[in-house]
Amino acid sequence: MKPPRFAYHDPQSLSEALALLGRLDNARLLAGGQSLMPMLNMRLATPDHIIDLNGIADLAFIKVEPEALAVGAMTRQRDVEFDARIRSRCPLMHEAVLQVGHRQTRNRGTLGGSLCHLDPSAELITVAAAMDAVVTAQSKNGSRDVPFAEFPAGLMTPALRPGELVTAVRFPLWREGHGHAFVEFSRRHGDFAIVSAAALLEEAGGKITRASLTLGGIAPAPVRVAEVERMLTGSVPAIELFREAGEACRKLEVMEDVHVTAAYRRQLAAVLSRRALEKAHERVARH
Repeated sequence: MKPPRFAYHDPQSLSEALALLGRLDNARLLAGGQSLMPMLNMRLATPDHIIDLNGIADLAFIKVEPEALAVGAMTRQRDVEFDARIRSRCPLMHEAVLQVGHRQTRNRGTLGGSLCHLDPSAELITVAAAMDAVVTAQSKNGSRDVPFAEFPAGLMTPALRPGELVTAVRFPLWREGHGHAFVEFSRRHGDFAIVSAAALLEEAGGKITRASLTLGGIAPAPVRVAEVERMLTGSVPAIELFREAGEACRKLEVMEDVHVTAAYRRQLAAVLSRRALEKAHERVARH
């Protein structure tokens, strides 16, 4: 199939892109295009204007700040995959990006594009939820920071105001030596996950001092399992504890679709949560 007719715009600066976005009606932004182009071809999106962000070099960067990892919206998933700083300081993101599509799609796909597309099963949005990421959105009138917990406004709908685009995402860093794990179940490697689980643990004195558990693919947006996080914090890590945490995930409200039933998703949520927590515990640095 072919996409509908549209006017193509190729800004070379952020200010130029924001000006276009502010004055054009029914415009869509083109980042990596790995989701937008199929949507255009299937007529699921019919914009009058396409604003290509690929010429704006300032939107592609990776910076390690004192307390956070800052990643530009146009940073390729391939660059995230091979960046040594991400692998050492943000290993959860490194592990997750290896399960995003295939090498060919990661060559073009971007962090910002994935977050704005907000597919419920996308790996990087689950990482953003797990790490309490903060999204920077900018318009010609200024910028604002949006906690990722408030970023999904609905199914595949980001909480962006008219004229705004995402410029960067900041991921607060966990203490060095923390445990991490990202596990998922999909029909084939490279497919979107049916269910995924992201776990982060910090331990000291033989107890869990901080925990994060997030499930992707079970709802329109990633789900932080706060009940399990409270259960884990202050507890002695053990197989039975992680099994109990997994079983608690069976109580979550999950969606059903043409791929699997709600009961199947609950089973995956329980099993993958337990596996992620066990793996994260095994990876905690012992001092």
